[in-house]
Amino acid sequence: MNRLHGKRKKYIWAAAFFAVMFCLNSFTFMKRSVFASEGEDPSMFAETEEEGSEEMVPVTDQSSSPIEEQVSITDIEEGVPSDPVSEQIVVKAQPDAYGLTLSAPSAILMEASTGTVIYEKKPDEILRPASITKIMTLLLIFDVLEGGKISYGDAVTVSEFAASMGGSQVFLEPGEVQSVDTMIKCIAVSSANDACVAMAEHIYGSEEEFVRQMNKRAKGLGMNNTTFVNCNGLDAEGHVTTARDVAIMSRELINKYPKVHEYSQIWMDTITHTTAKGTSEFGLTNTNKLIKQYPYATGLKTGSTSLAKFCVSATAKKDDLELIAVIMASPDGNSRVADATNLLNYGFANCTIYRDNQPVELPMIKVQNGVVPEVEAKYNSIFTYVGTQGEDFSKVEKTISILEPILAPIEEGQKLGTLNYHLGGKNLGSIDIVAAKEVEAAKYKDYLKTIFKAWIM
Repeated sequence: MNRLHGKRKKYIWAAAFFAVMFCLNSFTFMKRSVFASEGEDPSMFAETEEEGSEEMVPVTDQSSSPIEEQVSITDIEEGVPSDPVSEQIVVKAQPDAYGLTLSAPSAILMEASTGTVIYEKKPDEILRPASITKIMTLLLIFDVLEGGKISYGDAVTVSEFAASMGGSQVFLEPGEVQSVDTMIKCIAVSSANDACVAMAEHIYGSEEEFVRQMNKRAKGLGMNNTTFVNCNGLDAEGHVTTARDVAIMSRELINKYPKVHEYSQIWMDTITHTTAKGTSEFGLTNTNKLIKQYPYATGLKTGSTSLAKFCVSATAKKDDLELIAVIMASPDGNSRVADATNLLNYGFANCTIYRDNQPVELPMIKVQNGVVPEVEAKYNSIFTYVGTQGEDFSKVEKTISILEPILAPIEEGQKLGTLNYHLGGKNLGSIDIVAAKEVEAAKYKDYLKTIFKAWIM
């Protein structure tokens, strides 16, 4: 009997032991699952969900760099299967003919005053522009401001449609009212899609008409590879441009309306939302990190979507040299900044600008068949040339060429000749000599007066 009782005690202890072990294992499994779901799993496991079920799968590496993470995200967004092996491969690009190594597939560097192209890498490749579309949006806004159609203090009422814009925004609400000045700030600093549409509707009644005007303006600038479908740059079929075209519209904006830099150089600011819910402050932070990181940066606009990747039109000025660096489809934000910085540094290191602020003094130009024998002349512009070969501009030679004969009638601004610039046998260019005032053609009575004056003298 005692022997039987002893066996029962052994069985009970054994059962208790296995029960305790089972509980411990269950607790460990649950702990692993909780840690994994919070990203703190010490045993390198994570949870995945598929059709409502949970499956434990091993995670090989959770410490990938920002570039690797962006590649993975882009692959998923574009429907390309992710390859964990290929993502680990780093391909080191070789310097190009300019000695630069850019990650972006398309780029251009342009001098702002002359439009001289200093660097280019597939500048005419047709790509998606993302929010650098807003450069043209801003250009049209400044156009109508200059024309007097609107003013900076005008009130802009936000529509339901404008408030519904996704992507980067300042969370304008339907019926909310902001000034034109505030809307420009929201577009230039925070890349606000909702503010773009609100301004488009305020100026032309609808976004569709505003976009039509954008395309008309683009054609007028010679942006032959650009088509706009919307005013904010959200991905849309057929909404495309090139690095060269972006540089062209950027140059037009900063040259014609340098006031844009007052907005594009703002790093942080606030706006006030006043709606039915009350009043609240909203912070703006510039999407262009170059404003904070690059000492000569003056603007201009960034852009990024899953399809366009990372783009920027970066403007910078050092002394008298102003540059425009356009980067298209860079793989990530850091590469975009690095590429733009490399281009700007290259430009400032290798370019010298020659500007003739004191051209040759012009003589009076003889006129035939006019009511007066001579006409005053002037230059129609200041000659500017960008050198990239270390030129000695103190040796520039200038020659005047006058068209012959100069026959009346002559209109004010009519071309009379050119001032030509040469250096070491190379023609640098020229500027036009034009009439400072009009000259009417002489009539019969004018000839009689001339004869009479000559006779009495």
